[in-house]
Amino acid sequence: MTESTAPESFTQGPTDVELLEQTLAQNLDDTARRFADRAALLECGPDGDPATGRTWTYGQLREESVTVAKALMAAGYEAGDRIGMWSPNVAEWVSLLYGAARAGVILVNLNPAYRAHELTYVVEQCDMRGLVVACADARMDPPATARAVARESAPHLRQLIMLPAGSGEDAYAHVQDGDVAGRHAADPVAEGTWAAFLAGAARVSDEDLAAREAATRPADPVNLQYTSGTTGFPKGVTLTHRNVLNNGFHIGELLGYTEEDTVVIPVPFFHCFGMVIGVIATVSHGSLAVIPARSFEPVSALRAVAATGATSLYGVPAMFIAMLARPEADELDLSTLRTGVMAGSTCPVEVMKKVIDRFHMSEVAICYGMTETAPVSTMTRRDDSLQVRTQTVGRTMPHVETKIVDPATGDVVPRGATGELCTRGYSVMLGYWDAPEKTAEVLDADGWMHSGDLASMDEDGSVRIEGRIKDLVIRGGENISPREVEEFLYTHPDIQDVQVVGVPDEKYGEQLMACVIMKDGVEPLTVDAVREFAAGRIAHFKIPAYVRVLDAFPMTVSGKVRKVELREEGAKVVQAQAQAQAQAQGAG
Repeated sequence: MTESTAPESFTQGPTDVELLEQTLAQNLDDTARRFADRAALLECGPDGDPATGRTWTYGQLREESVTVAKALMAAGYEAGDRIGMWSPNVAEWVSLLYGAARAGVILVNLNPAYRAHELTYVVEQCDMRGLVVACADARMDPPATARAVARESAPHLRQLIMLPAGSGEDAYAHVQDGDVAGRHAADPVAEGTWAAFLAGAARVSDEDLAAREAATRPADPVNLQYTSGTTGFPKGVTLTHRNVLNNGFHIGELLGYTEEDTVVIPVPFFHCFGMVIGVIATVSHGSLAVIPARSFEPVSALRAVAATGATSLYGVPAMFIAMLARPEADELDLSTLRTGVMAGSTCPVEVMKKVIDRFHMSEVAICYGMTETAPVSTMTRRDDSLQVRTQTVGRTMPHVETKIVDPATGDVVPRGATGELCTRGYSVMLGYWDAPEKTAEVLDADGWMHSGDLASMDEDGSVRIEGRIKDLVIRGGENISPREVEEFLYTHPDIQDVQVVGVPDEKYGEQLMACVIMKDGVEPLTVDAVREFAAGRIAHFKIPAYVRVLDAFPMTVSGKVRKVELREEGAKVVQAQAQAQAQAQGAG
């Protein structure tokens, strides 16, 4: 077949299952009517033990969402206001997701690894009205950080709601109830407990809530997720009820979920992976969502699977690698598993084989997408071969179109040719919050979302990811903007110039390498010195794992730094270090 007669790299997903024209709250109501007494949400106790955890039925989860919605209205939140959730995975995360949706309030997902600088930026960028704060964190003091941010960002932030740090009398010992954290007496920031916040629900009638719900539409924004790009500070991806509900629902359909399924979700709720692929896919099918731990712990996840008889398990490849490495992977009974999702980065063939064999996940799926597409655009099917699941990211999702275009011309390329992957359909975001120029850079006039990823399309419509046009680094599923890290490292007094690139890493897929030029007369920086400088000031996953000190950067004729060359040379350095370490261990 000649290039001129080859089929184009364009596909449209199936449309036999209709789109849901509901809000998140309406969908939860439907599920609660069908399965009121079935378990909806299980938050495990220590070490992934369900027996010491907390459980909600679908009826209880619905009532909790009603209470949260009324509490938001009592606190003065209008439709379209923003409330942030700065927390790892806890049950209250799910309550707030559905409660805010019911009240027409937009939930802003915040990475719990954020420090004051990052948190302040998001609070101010979206004019966040309130912030729910998780308080148990060994690495930092979230309440103190939240208070500092409230002072810095006044008058944006007006309410701090503190989640309990555990159970018992000391659960709220960290809360300065009634204190004013605001900078101006005329615009105070009220601080209180989650329990006190919920108590406010009694002041709002059923009729008032019903009126608010009736005014909320599926096309309204419900969620803001801040995603890093190559252009610096995070952008607020604005997602609607229609975006996230349908994406989660159709993922659940393709995974074959029913009310009999139990899904263990160790991936973070503040990402689309945990929120949409995890919670929303599960709730829309009446399945049980299990929170094995506040953040990923391999043993807790495995114990949760064994204790609950789970049928599905989620993770990025690095998580599955960590779980496979534990002796519990062979000691515990994981035979109830049949499926799950692996996403965030490419899965090595051997890892996929082990997951299917040792975890019994014969129907495990690979998902591809981006936050801007709510998130999944392509997905492998349950009956796809191992080859398809390790070499491709599957076929186009229902009610979604994908195409691959020449980045220079915008023309659709023939099947098998490489170009930029674009997506169109219900799943595409409204845009970046208050950033129309940035939105126009990725979302064209015809509704196509340009991913910045290089891909090709097989004859059967399966998509292969070949690389990225962007410089974005993906470390263990975390999107990191090199420019953001560069801007931070520029504040080091000894650094003259810095370029940050991604280098291959067996565990995380990629790690950050900082290539630095030192100022005259100073000692070369070590990686330990950079870690010490960055610790507590930027999120831990943004701290470079490698540092190269150079005299100059490779440049193009037009004066731009050749990052491709820096990446290639950096990869060689990392490989040489690994080989030297292996030889040293062998000699020992």
